[in-house]
Amino acid sequence: MTEVTKRILVTGGTGLVGRAIEKVVADGEGQPDEEWIFVSSQDADLTSSSETKALFERHKPTHVIHLAAMVGGLFKNIRSNLDFWRTNIHINDNVLHSAHEFGVQKVVSCLSTCIFPDKTTYPIDETMIHNGPPHSSNFGYSYAKRMIDVQNRGYSEQHGRRFTAVIPTNVFGPHDNFNIEDGHVLPGLIHKVYLAKQSGSALTVWGTGKPRRQFIYSLDLARLFLWVLREYEEVEPIILSGKPWLLPRNPLLHEGTATILPFSTVGEEDEVSIREAAEAIAEAMEFRGELVFDTTKSDGQFKKTASNAKLRRYLPGFQFTPFRK
Repeated sequence: MTEVTKRILVTGGTGLVGRAIEKVVADGEGQPDEEWIFVSSQDADLTSSSETKALFERHKPTHVIHLAAMVGGLFKNIRSNLDFWRTNIHINDNVLHSAHEFGVQKVVSCLSTCIFPDKTTYPIDETMIHNGPPHSSNFGYSYAKRMIDVQNRGYSEQHGRRFTAVIPTNVFGPHDNFNIEDGHVLPGLIHKVYLAKQSGSALTVWGTGKPRRQFIYSLDLARLFLWVLREYEEVEPIILSGKPWLLPRNPLLHEGTATILPFSTVGEEDEVSIREAAEAIAEAMEFRGELVFDTTKSDGQFKKTASNAKLRRYLPGFQFTPFRK
């Protein structure tokens, strides 16, 4: 019988990404020497240093995947930038410092592409995080997440710790937050299409529908998290993005098919506009009604195209789930 040598604590373990990691591990991606512990806010208030220390004392992890955060969609961020800053700064400082104090061998934290500068050149890469202010709509969350990168470098230089972070593009999948006011764009649209079908009304999409986003399916992200935990040795974060390129439907092909190339150069063709996302969801849910765009609502950041060149160098053959699938 294989001895357990890795006790992996996953904070935010009942959220979108935590549930995806739990499923991937349960479906055979876990290794015999690993014990996985998924915790949520029910287990400890991570804004409290004493509760965070008690959690680490209880589980004595050797490795940590740090997902816990105060998160929300565009409009929740606009309303509560200070709350996002303070809550996430407390959570991140408590988790990373407890990991250091308890001698955790490796921590992988989760950042977001919204942390990148608002005014920048594209595609964005891992070296550009601190090159200018983030978009004003979510500056509290963005600056708090950037500080994880600062702390990782500090713990590495001062204490030799292996603390790093990943930067996924927009994540979606099972166990998402489907709250229309506070959730992210895809689960919000899915909920809206469901309600529009129930009531026979039009689908109202907030904003112009023109902003563009890169999306990553949560189970793909979970598999990449396991690789980062086991194999990736840099302190510098790594962007996790790179869905297969779906070309627009070609009338010369069979109806309902698309040309899929395994990897694209990262550019606008790797992105999906909010309008295209809404249309894809309407099609998948067989919604036949009208799409209406409420242009009185904010669009947020127009685009944040992230390069997956570093990931492709490490994992050239990784297969992503196509967006429409």
